[in-house]
Amino acid sequence: MEHLTINGVTLSRLLMGTGDISKFNGMEMLDVFAAAGGTTIDTAHQYRRAELTIGEWMAARGNRSRMVIMTKGAHHDDGSPGARVNAEAIRKDLYESLERLQTDYIDLYALHRDEPGTPVGPIMEELNRHLAEGRVRAIGASNWTYLRIQEANDYARANGLKGFMFSSTNLALATANEPRWVGCESADVATCQWHESNGLPLLSWSAQAGGFFTGLFSPEDRSNADMVRVYYNEDNWRRYERARALAARKGVSAMQIALSFVLNRSFPTGAIIGPRTEGELMDSVEAMGIELTAQELEWLDLKREELSA
Repeated sequence: MEHLTINGVTLSRLLMGTGDISKFNGMEMLDVFAAAGGTTIDTAHQYRRAELTIGEWMAARGNRSRMVIMTKGAHHDDGSPGARVNAEAIRKDLYESLERLQTDYIDLYALHRDEPGTPVGPIMEELNRHLAEGRVRAIGASNWTYLRIQEANDYARANGLKGFMFSSTNLALATANEPRWVGCESADVATCQWHESNGLPLLSWSAQAGGFFTGLFSPEDRSNADMVRVYYNEDNWRRYERARALAARKGVSAMQIALSFVLNRSFPTGAIIGPRTEGELMDSVEAMGIELTAQELEWLDLKREELSA
């Protein structure tokens, strides 16, 4: 299992997503993930059942010190109505997450959504208070544009505070037609160039594009309305065919190629995965060993027409 480090926190580059933990035996899958060398679990205050399950699992296994927890708060649709990217909501969600997770610190804490136009100063001051007091070890932004992250980090730098240390947006081989969920952000070319310029880690959700590269979907099959809405377009089907061709050349699957597209970037990345079976998990672990050249990345992403033999 490969790792990266964020503000002194060493995490596995594969993160176990838990948004759908209620759909399978969550503790069993967490056991399999840990046995495979995974250390990092992604959850959120909004995923109440998931946080409770993770807390119960860590207490039962006695492994809190070995695990890295990433949770998120201040979602716009989580509890109280109205604006929620503010100090009060951050504080409320963080304390409730700590209680559910049965821990006194969060390794990676991210704001789940942004509210563009909200002043960044009070937000960064609140997050820094929790950093200083040890309740969180690293702070990040989920579904913030790179321009807003830069704005927040500029404020932090000018005021002797620590800025965002990671971002969590969607980054995948299949590009989204529109946000999968309201308020979500995907990493476009400008975003990736910004990450390349400063080395800020990107922890991608839906790194495998909801299973687009599994072979379970086709242009003719439009039964899954969400997949059609978000991922069905001509360029993505071309990316799918190229992923299949490169997978055949390397003796792996198209899904593994899609995941390695995220992991083989010129800036630090992690991938949040949502395996339903041990086999799916191990396929993702094996994908970490696939190396893609810059030429292969460009070819997969339709940036070049030919791929050298």
